Amino acid sequence: MARRTKVTARQARLGTELRKLREAAGLKGREAAALLGTDSAQMSQIEFGTAGVSEARVRRLAAHYSCTDTDLIEALVAMATDRTRGWWEDYQGKLPTPFLDIAELEHHAAYRLDMEFLNIPGLLQTEDYARAVFSYRVPELPASDTDLRVEHRMRRRAAIEGPAAIPYEAVIHEATLRIRVGDRAAARAQLTHVLERSDAHNVTVRVIPFDLDGFAGAWSAMMLAGGPVPKLDTAARDAAHGTVFIDSEAQLGALRTLFRKVEAVSLNPDRSRDFIHRVAKEL
Repeated sequence: MARRTKVTARQARLGTELRKLREAAGLKGREAAALLGTDSAQMSQIEFGTAGVSEARVRRLAAHYSCTDTDLIEALVAMATDRTRGWWEDYQGKLPTPFLDIAELEHHAAYRLDMEFLNIPGLLQTEDYARAVFSYRVPELPASDTDLRVEHRMRRRAAIEGPAAIPYEAVIHEATLRIRVGDRAAARAQLTHVLERSDAHNVTVRVIPFDLDGFAGAWSAMMLAGGPVPKLDTAARDAAHGTVFIDSEAQLGALRTLFRKVEAVSLNPDRSRDFIHRVAKEL
């Protein structure tokens, strides 16, 4: 297969998982390459995602690596043979790559989790709220770039609102409800939108109030997209240089535990809805 000039996060993840299986089997890259009848350079390209890999090769590698996790193997085969051309590709060359990667990740996700302490999660944002967020960027973006980012964020909402909507859970701090990212009218409209979305069968929103004793988890904002098997879950966190995707089993396990820990001390969905309604009335 031809070498790719651009690698998506999903393609890179497939390569990463194949490398993990090889390392677990105690094989060097050149040894794995020999099993495929190729060289170590191509094996390296496969594991970095710069070269595609066929279903037959994925299955052959899994067999040589003594992988008996059939669900994982089938999920890797699905990743290798996926030819989806999603709506996010409309933004290729127009938006930074992480924007496309997040949208593709959500498209393939089995479920989504969000934990936010300052901003309303992107999947729950209104157009006015999203525009205010992107307009605050320094250095300031050209109006056309802001428009693209807002449009992209609105289209991402299909993951939890469309015909193929996935289960979605969000834990948000009271601060996200009270910080007026836009003006008063936009803030009220944003809270109304959160209330409307939280009434959907697949959406659960919980609130952490300011007056909760012993809460020290405000550093832990994150998003997690469930894969077809837990090993293929992906988390994302913001860093100084952009979005960081996390695929380490140990880190994913820690983040799942952290989410459930914060969720456990938040208000239940009904009390959260009452809380949001009350804040909206105060605006």
